[in-house]
Amino acid sequence: MEKVKEKVSILHLITSAKNASPFDVNMAYDAGFDKMMSYTNVALSEVAALTQDAIFSRSASGVRREGIFIGGRDVDLAIQMLTAGKKAMFAPFACSIVADPSGAFTTAAAMIAKVEFHLTKNFGESLAGKTISVFGASGPVGGCAAIIAAKQGAIVQLVAHKSIADLEAKAQTWNTQYQLNMQAVDGASDVTKKAVLLQTEIAICAASAGVRVLTATQIAQSDRLQIIADVNAVAPTGAEGVDAMADGEVIAETKVIGIGALAIGNLKYTTQHNLLKQMLVAEKPCYLEFMAAFEIAQTLVRI
Repeated sequence: MEKVKEKVSILHLITSAKNASPFDVNMAYDAGFDKMMSYTNVALSEVAALTQDAIFSRSASGVRREGIFIGGRDVDLAIQMLTAGKKAMFAPFACSIVADPSGAFTTAAAMIAKVEFHLTKNFGESLAGKTISVFGASGPVGGCAAIIAAKQGAIVQLVAHKSIADLEAKAQTWNTQYQLNMQAVDGASDVTKKAVLLQTEIAICAASAGVRVLTATQIAQSDRLQIIADVNAVAPTGAEGVDAMADGEVIAETKVIGIGALAIGNLKYTTQHNLLKQMLVAEKPCYLEFMAAFEIAQTLVRI
């Protein structure tokens, strides 16, 4: 009797951006997917139809070997696309979906998992009740990191470097959507930035590459700071004195623990790899976004 050949695994990459991310393509193949197809410039209204085209063209056993990856740059749109894709499916025609726009979900998850780990390791404390100030909160990584930290019980401040009104609007939207209580604060000048740091235990630097967010002088002026995490590896780094490879090292002439971009990036890579692998082996469809990424990162950081 001829053995039934297992169907090839296919990952459909859906993104609102002009191009699919080569990083995500590489990650998909390295995780074990046999085939990968990208769909670019996709509008939210088109997600349901693309999803149904993907699932209705295969048998139930074939659908189990499929997955959908939501890319793009907008964290809110990515969640909306994941929801639209999920609503377009029904058993047995349903496959797993992962959302990770610009790698923001896995990067933010890795960063907050690293912060949590070193907070416990070095201070015997948790994120609950800690004041976290997020510089670059208007970007995808900073915004996602803020939401994850707030969901862990941290007191989160979104630090504005230009218009505080824009961040206040984002905070209001996220607070309503995720039932949080984040606040926007002014950090546009050296004076206001110093005031922010004086009431901050943890600083997140998630601004654009090559933008210096915190200087050594500003860091040294805060007696309250415990940890700084910086995702910028491009010179100048976001936080002066935090080496890109730093993974819990004390910043020179301070008592502050530094976590650098490459240390965060290594955990981000393994987190995304595990998310994609989870899609391949799941017995039932799973729908994975930033909190799923954070749970994986929490586990991996302890290994």
